Amino acid sequence: MRRPRLATWASGVAALAAGLLAISVGAAPASAITHGDLDGGGHPYVGLMVAKDVDGNPMWRCSGTLISPKVYLTAGHCTQAPAASVDIWFGSDLRDAGAIDFPANGDVKGTPYVPPGYDPADYQTHDVGVVVLDDPVPMPMYGELPEADVLDALATMRGQHPTTFTTVGYGVQRMFPEAARPEVESQRVRMVAKPRLIQLNTGFTGDYLMLVSANANTGGQCNGDSGGPHFLGDSNVVVGVTSFGKNELCRGTGAAFRIDRSWVLSWVKGFLPAE
Repeated sequence: MRRPRLATWASGVAALAAGLLAISVGAAPASAITHGDLDGGGHPYVGLMVAKDVDGNPMWRCSGTLISPKVYLTAGHCTQAPAASVDIWFGSDLRDAGAIDFPANGDVKGTPYVPPGYDPADYQTHDVGVVVLDDPVPMPMYGELPEADVLDALATMRGQHPTTFTTVGYGVQRMFPEAARPEVESQRVRMVAKPRLIQLNTGFTGDYLMLVSANANTGGQCNGDSGGPHFLGDSNVVVGVTSFGKNELCRGTGAAFRIDRSWVLSWVKGFLPAE
């Protein structure tokens, strides 16, 4: 098996200690969220996306959340150039590549966007992306956007009431050191974990990231989970999207980009229909 790797477009930031958690389509990882559980029908509005170039060649895959019939929320490094189009699947178990025509044709197609000021060399400061779908996807419910700055109150509550999130994605289940890497196949199964808040509003996170746990007790995020939601508690409110891991084996802590910042909410809401 080839090791899950950064897509070629990320070579400019590969030297960073933090590793982008998108995964190239050609890689063959294990299944999903580290030490997580099968999501089943728990979050049907969370889907797997494949970004394609202008010629329709698949490049990398990520996770994300449908927040309206035609708006899918993910990470900026999942929708940045040279991504020209996106295919998205919403099934909980996408292992049968023949049946779902992966990575050729998703349940729906769309156009990717990144916010003004997005810079691939400094992606973590603006790591939010949107895909506007060509056709609506009707569902009983969708992910919801948070209130502005809702996470700030949590910065002073650590140790009193541990804050947990519900993280969902289709990424890697577990990473192994080079010598112990097993032969496995890509699973593409939607998984769920319950990481807890580690760090917020610090010198490392700034006001745009939060660090969350990634271990055997709480589960965590890994390659392919990029863009996947961090729901607040057990709600459907997306307060963060998976951004990067601080450890190449997806252990210890991971970072999520905050969606509760006013400029982020304003930009994302610009894609939603007027109420």
